[in-house]
Amino acid sequence: MSEAVARILSAAARGDFPPPDGSTTIVPQPGPRDAGVLAFTAHSVVFVDEDEEWIRAELAATAADPLAAAMSPGFLTALMARTGRRMDTIDMLTVAGRLPGEPPVALREIDDPDHPRVVRAREYRDDIRVWAADGGVVILGRAVAGRWEAAIEVDEEARGRGLGPLLARAARHLVPGTVVWAQQPPGNARSVRAFQAAGFRPVCSEALLVAGRGSAEDAGVPQ
Repeated sequence: MSEAVARILSAAARGDFPPPDGSTTIVPQPGPRDAGVLAFTAHSVVFVDEDEEWIRAELAATAADPLAAAMSPGFLTALMARTGRRMDTIDMLTVAGRLPGEPPVALREIDDPDHPRVVRAREYRDDIRVWAADGGVVILGRAVAGRWEAAIEVDEEARGRGLGPLLARAARHLVPGTVVWAQQPPGNARSVRAFQAAGFRPVCSEALLVAGRGSAEDAGVPQ
């Protein structure tokens, strides 16, 4: 199992980012489940078990600004076709340090492997734990390269009361590691604002290529 992605993410969490030199770093997958692309400021990281020459040729042939080539639809479509994987969206990846003490909202842990949030999280994370609040949930699990990652969900009837930032901040108290990561689709302004209010800071964008729930053909990727 390659530790290259874990090292890159750990450094970024400390504020030590890849050089903004317009280059692309290509490294092996951290494990069979996780493949994808990270795009930092003027530096991309492709983590996939594929031929490096093919990857660089596809990046060079992409009709996009070279600084954005690794996240361009053309390259990601080619990468999905090559790997037989699919992707859901491009997320903003954020991080925050662990906080001491109790969470700022009352929580009860859910020990139910068939809970809908547990079932969905299992596709992307290991060691999943879920806590319920009055009007929402907090999910923690190990995601790409073993990083601890949080997700939250606020019930529709509970929105507009400031619960989102409280749940996001709760994840910082619950995480067993020194930092906790979280993804937000950039267009989901509610989620972005909630995590930023809880002290999460942007690190990069991330496109995950997921295996196991359908083929490239099922995802609409040309063969």
